[in-house]
Amino acid sequence: MFPAVPGNLEVLKLLLDEHISPAVAAGLLRRRAPIDACAMAEWEGGEFLGEDDARILRHAAGQRRTLVTYDRRTIPPLLKIWAEAGQRHGGVVFIDEKTLPPAEIGGQVRALAALVRETAAWDWTDQVIFLRR
Repeated sequence: MFPAVPGNLEVLKLLLDEHISPAVAAGLLRRRAPIDACAMAEWEGGEFLGEDDARILRHAAGQRRTLVTYDRRTIPPLLKIWAEAGQRHGGVVFIDEKTLPPAEIGGQVRALAALVRETAAWDWTDQVIFLRR
């Protein structure tokens, strides 16, 4: 894990990619965690469903949203290109299917709620982490 970055405490704003159930966002909101979680299907009226990763990350960064994704095939190469070009993003949280399967809604909610507690003071700009169970 990265050390906390001092600064103003803000509500963590998560964007759950389209392979994560909207039930995860609903579960986080029910926990009353200091979090703003939005499923891709609901974010911006579903405009970004099936869109290019770069467009999604750019728009999410503009809203200071951190992407939560299972996509370890296309996102890491994009992040590498962006880092080399000095392009900023709002942070990415990767989930491993073997650690937290997509069907395990409760596990995802608990792990993300724990992440929020552990990282309350972080500046998520350009942060990349793997979610732990």
